[in-house]
Parts: sequence; structure tokens; C-alpha cells
Amino acid sequence: MTSLINKARVKNKAKNVFSSPWAAFFAWVIAILWTIPTFGLLVSSIRPEQDINTSGWWMFFVQPNVSFENYRQVLFEGSTTNPPLYQFFFNSLAVTLPAVIFPITLAVFAAYSLAWFEFKGRDFIFFSIFALQVIPLQLALVPLLQLFAKGLVLGDVTLIPDFDITGTYIPIWIAHTIFGLPMAIFLLHNFLRQIPRELIEAARVDGAGWFTLFSKIVLPLSVPAIASFAIFQFLWVWNDLLVGLTFGGGAKEVAPMTVRLAEMVGTRGSGWELLTAGAFVSIIVPLVVFFALQRYFVRGLLAGSVKG
Repeated sequence: MTSLINKARVKNKAKNVFSSPWAAFFAWVIAILWTIPTFGLLVSSIRPEQDINTSGWWMFFVQPNVSFENYRQVLFEGSTTNPPLYQFFFNSLAVTLPAVIFPITLAVFAAYSLAWFEFKGRDFIFFSIFALQVIPLQLALVPLLQLFAKGLVLGDVTLIPDFDITGTYIPIWIAHTIFGLPMAIFLLHNFLRQIPRELIEAARVDGAGWFTLFSKIVLPLSVPAIASFAIFQFLWVWNDLLVGLTFGGGAKEVAPMTVRLAEMVGTRGSGWELLTAGAFVSIIVPLVVFFALQRYFVRGLLAGSVKG
């Protein structure tokens, strides 16, 4: 009884501390400081080229010259070597959406079986998957690239043939799916383990099979965890440069928008007005995704952190 009272006191004390006016003040200060660079990016993107090259973005409030020429040029004007940015925008969508759907689909079935099926070696498999999160993806780039380009041959035996998929979206989808699966399975497994066992057993007594149980009970209850991972994976894939550049094979037809933005930087730091406009275009979709799914974000992020 005493321990419960002490826990309640600690909880109330922590609640009072984090709900105090000082806590709100510091939260607003951090939010403002965090937003200033993005706000400066937005302001710079709507300033004329001459103003950007001669003064800082804060001078916009002294000389408020507004022009959307930067967006027109970066979105609809290409060059002899690069198409307009809107094509890369659709390339990023074509890369990101499947690269989010594939790992979620595989992970939800794997997490369901690891969480509720009893079989030998289940814990070993789960901890092995968890351990894969510490492996840097850079270590897998060269082996995967060789696998996609040449297949897998041991001696005179061809285990995996060359499917001739270099320069297509398929290697990028596979790479992002492989790199995202450990985190997805770990997050979903912890969430599914929180489902009351009595609920599962009652459904089994009523005659529900494992697939019916999954589709009618487990999957609807897993929406917060799925949405939380979808945010992580979407932001990671959308903002990725390394995987898209490595497995895209240098083809402009499949290159994501980050590749084009990196090319805009150049070697001499010119073209700031186009770079700021292109960078702000690239963050619009992640912002929409985050704010659309943010109510699930914390619930899914804390999956498995509390038991009882």
C-alpha cells in the first residue's frame, strides 16, 4: 500500500513539473528555435535571386520582395542533362510508397507469428532480428549491389540468376525493405504483445482461426504501431540519398528527388534560389504525412515500453 502511495506521489509531482508555466515556456523556446531554419528556408525560396545573393533571409522583413520564379524554374524547367524537378518528385513517390508498404506487410505477419505462435527458436529469431538493427546499412551496400548486378554464383552453381533489374525501382524497393524490416518487426512485436491474452483466448474459444483472429482483432488494434512505423519509414526513404543513388544505377528515370537536390548544390555553391525552392518542395509531403498520422505516433513509439 505504501509503495502505491509513493508511486502516486511521484507521478503527481512529475505531472506538476511538466505542466508548469516554465515547462511550457521552454517548450515554446525549443519549438521556435527548431522552426527558425525551416522558416528561413521558406523565406529564401520566395525571394528573388539578386536579394538572396546580396543579403540574408532576415532582410526580407526590411525589403519584402516576393517572387515565385524560383519555384517555376526548379519545378518546370529542365536542362540538357536533367529533367524538371517534378519528374524527380514523382520518382520519389514511386520509390517511397512501395518501400513503406512492403516492409509493413511482411513485418506485421512476422511480428504476429513471433508474438503469439509457440514454436522452437522463437526467442532466438526475435533477438536475432533485433540485433540486425545495429548493423550499419553501408556494410550491405556492396554485397547487395553485386547481388542485383550479377546474381549469386558459387563455383559453377548459379544460386540466384541475374534478373537484369539494374536501373529500375526494384533494387531500391528491395534494399529499403531489407533495411526497414528489423525495426518494423521489433516495433510491431512489442505492440502485439500488449494485447490481452484473454482476448486472444476468448476469440479462439469462439472458433476464430489464426487468420480470422489476425484480420478481425490483431490488425485493427495494431493501427497505431503500423502508423508510427509508417512515419519513420516514409521520412527515412523520402529523405534518403545513399540508397537511391547507389541502387538507382545512375538512371534519371528512377532517381529520387534527393539526388537532384544534391546535384543542385554543385561544387561552387551557386544557385541558392533554386536549391531553397527545391528543398522546400521536398519537405511538403513529409510534413503532410507526419501531421496526418501524428496522433498515432506517440502511441506506437511507446509500444512495449510499459507492461502490466
